[in-house]
Amino acid sequence: MPDARYDIAFELYPYSKVPDQDAQPKRHPVVVVGGGPIGMALALDLGRKGTPVLVLDDHEGVGQGSRAICFAKRTLDIADRLGAGKAMVDKGVVWNLGKVFHGRDKVFEFNLQPEAGHKNPAFINLQQPYFEKFIVDEIRRAQADSAPIEIRGRNAVTGLTCAEDHVRLDVDTPDGPYQIEAEWLVACDGARSPVRDMMGLSFDGRVFKDNFLIADVKMTAEFPTERWFWFEPPFENSGQSALLHKQPDDIWRIDFQLGWDTDRHAELEPGKIRARVDAMLGEEADYQLEWTSIYTFQCRRMQDFRHGRVVFAGDAAHQVSPFGARGANSGIQDADNLAWKLDLVVRGLAPHALLDSYSEERIHGADENILNSTRSTDFLTPKSEISKIFRNAVLELAREHAFARPMVNSGRLSVPCVYDGLSLNGPDDLAGPELTRVGAPCADAPLAQGYLLDRLVGRFCLLAINAEAPDLDQIDGIPFDVISLTTAEDDPTGALTDRYLGGTAAAIYLIRPDQHVAARWSHVTVEDIQAALGRAIGQKG
Repeated sequence: MPDARYDIAFELYPYSKVPDQDAQPKRHPVVVVGGGPIGMALALDLGRKGTPVLVLDDHEGVGQGSRAICFAKRTLDIADRLGAGKAMVDKGVVWNLGKVFHGRDKVFEFNLQPEAGHKNPAFINLQQPYFEKFIVDEIRRAQADSAPIEIRGRNAVTGLTCAEDHVRLDVDTPDGPYQIEAEWLVACDGARSPVRDMMGLSFDGRVFKDNFLIADVKMTAEFPTERWFWFEPPFENSGQSALLHKQPDDIWRIDFQLGWDTDRHAELEPGKIRARVDAMLGEEADYQLEWTSIYTFQCRRMQDFRHGRVVFAGDAAHQVSPFGARGANSGIQDADNLAWKLDLVVRGLAPHALLDSYSEERIHGADENILNSTRSTDFLTPKSEISKIFRNAVLELAREHAFARPMVNSGRLSVPCVYDGLSLNGPDDLAGPELTRVGAPCADAPLAQGYLLDRLVGRFCLLAINAEAPDLDQIDGIPFDVISLTTAEDDPTGALTDRYLGGTAAAIYLIRPDQHVAARWSHVTVEDIQAALGRAIGQKG
């Protein structure tokens, strides 16, 4: 039986007995295992589309500890579409600027969003418990609007049996065990995924021999709201790396690289932690230790993210180092990719094979993240004296020469995944900007009324700019939106022209429910649209 005695930040879904526990196994269209940010975002998206979804979580809310704190613009754009983005940005610490130091000297600084014309910032820092709470708050509002979402706290999945058309789950609760069935099961149960273990599936990759100390401290400080990263920091005897950035509620995240051969128990002694923090901030600094932890990390993923009726998402499917904020941000992109596909499959509007494209596209994203995380770690911790000489030479060059700065790798920060060359992509018959090529997520742009991404609300959409668009509201039962814009009336800043037209006069974009470009043309027929839509839902000719 799940243990209710754990540190909890927000009790959001306390245990309550349900009729399923006293009945023959009831079959649910979609069951999500795991109530973290990925599972809850997926449930909210499915429920808002009208697909019934049940979330099983072995706790009753959000645990303590800030864990993930950096949420990227793409994640905020997705959260905006789900209704939770504004609360996150309002609570979060907004930042665009980062600085890199080597010893006492600043090497350079970078701006992650130098151009204007976006509703959301490049990044916010927000403790993961708040992120999860805002998603659950939005689920409650959706439930009040009759969205078919159910959450069951202290319901721990202890076993499963896979059949051709369903999965049977053994669930343990404070009132004893019961069983349910799922037409589709989504495992969002973390890096130590019990579902993955129950199915005997591999989780392959590389283990990094290093230790990092996280110290979240509460203090009032004059440091700017920027990401500061040190190579060989002057305040650290280990001579490796350190990181400082601000969170809400006057909490600051400090990250110290300790190395592999370290006594983890000794390093977690409050006196030892305070000595490190004092060396960084100065002995006169007034602060409280709020949360501390030592972690190691791995870069791993499953071979496939779909296994019959079971689909894996987030850390259950792939794991990366925390450098670059690629874990939770990538997981939210998993949920964004999966929700619309699973919705169409459950409704019988797309073949089951569409879910294979989820695995294809998100493995593409996971491999990109693992590659970047591995390179970051190797740059942070050179594995030989020659590697260290090269690393320090790059840092020296970067002080004066812009060409060397892209080679400095203190954690390549999360960027949206582009599905270049993958199976759902339709034609790219437009000599348009690379930014919004087929496979890319749509770039935001300010319009005369609001922002472009606010118009893309989770359905297939035809975006016509300075072009005639066919009058469509559905194709083969799939709902369709048509948005017609002109640069003369709708593009007050020129951003829409720059990001969607480039040097062309007119364009028509087919946009998926997850805001990725499925196809684009300079002119188009209904037959062209039907063919591209068929490809985008896995019905390739």
